[in-house]
Amino acid sequence: MSSRGLEGVVAAESSISSIIDGVLTYRGIDIDDLADNASFEEVIYLLWHGKLPTQSELDQLKKDLATNASIPQEVIDQIRLYPKGIHPMAALRTAVSALGLYDQEADIMAEDINFQKAIRLQAKIGTIVTAFARIREGKEPVSPNTELGFAANFVYMLTGESPSDIAVDAFNKALVLHADHEFNASTFTARVTVATLSDMYSGITSAIGALKGPLHGGANEQVMAMLEEIGETEKAEEYIQNALNNKEKIMGFGHRVYKDGDPRAKHLREMSKRLTQITGEPKWYEMSVKIHDLVEGQKGLKPNVDFYSASVYYSLGVARDLFTPIFAVSRASGWIAHILEQYANNRLIRPRADYVGPQKQEYVPIEKRA
Repeated sequence: MSSRGLEGVVAAESSISSIIDGVLTYRGIDIDDLADNASFEEVIYLLWHGKLPTQSELDQLKKDLATNASIPQEVIDQIRLYPKGIHPMAALRTAVSALGLYDQEADIMAEDINFQKAIRLQAKIGTIVTAFARIREGKEPVSPNTELGFAANFVYMLTGESPSDIAVDAFNKALVLHADHEFNASTFTARVTVATLSDMYSGITSAIGALKGPLHGGANEQVMAMLEEIGETEKAEEYIQNALNNKEKIMGFGHRVYKDGDPRAKHLREMSKRLTQITGEPKWYEMSVKIHDLVEGQKGLKPNVDFYSASVYYSLGVARDLFTPIFAVSRASGWIAHILEQYANNRLIRPRADYVGPQKQEYVPIEKRA
């Protein structure tokens, strides 16, 4: 019996992340615990190696990420040639694919080589996003600062300025919360790709393509578009009521695997509250809360991770169309963990389909076709 959208279908076993009774864990550690305490680098190590790092292991990972963050000049030159006005996710998809051309070990499948490629990909994906963001504004890309941690370095490369503690904390928390989410669409896409024994760059490129869609990673971008269209808190109720009356979808609400609310949303809600107060634009948070209350009250739907992340990124000065690429920067850590797991115990992923088309048809010569 088929399942539309594979809902409820268990496709494989995995030890990376779990969603059980509405609780999200990475390697068995509750997301609440990680969001409150962990650095993104610790989460990367946890996802890839199955345990939290020792201090020396963490120091080595930070060093490896920092020293591998630069991207080839050829890739930067290509980014300069991209058509104006393209979506950053299209640029990211293309640039990550191009990275594979400059990695002489791209097609080597040895386990130790795959871990080195994992470092290179994770380190460079943020640099690609920031380079594209600056180039399209007529600015020069900012080279990575090897003295900064992952979150701080991203903000630095994006703005060219030393980031504030609150910006680093907010961005680190967002990275931790978005890092992995079981067999979501993009992660499953990555696993399907590498199950053919294609290379890691192909797997990540495929995943980016899946994340690009508005029903997956693009939702937070649409949330911010909605907030900007509403404009003021006092206009939110009428706007949302009209949308609900017209049976329009309110982006950022509901989730297929969470019936009692997305556990990641509360962390981003609190961060949104703090950041919008600091930036002097509390209306984005207040508007979000009003929308939250209306949708939950009338539809019984709770916000997912996308809803409050929109106002968090906006308050950090991030352009709306960069929200999904930032999601990709984080989720790359999970994609890579799943790619490594797939390689370690591989079987080609090849499901069947229930055929519902016509049967017992015959070929009709072209001169006799109506």
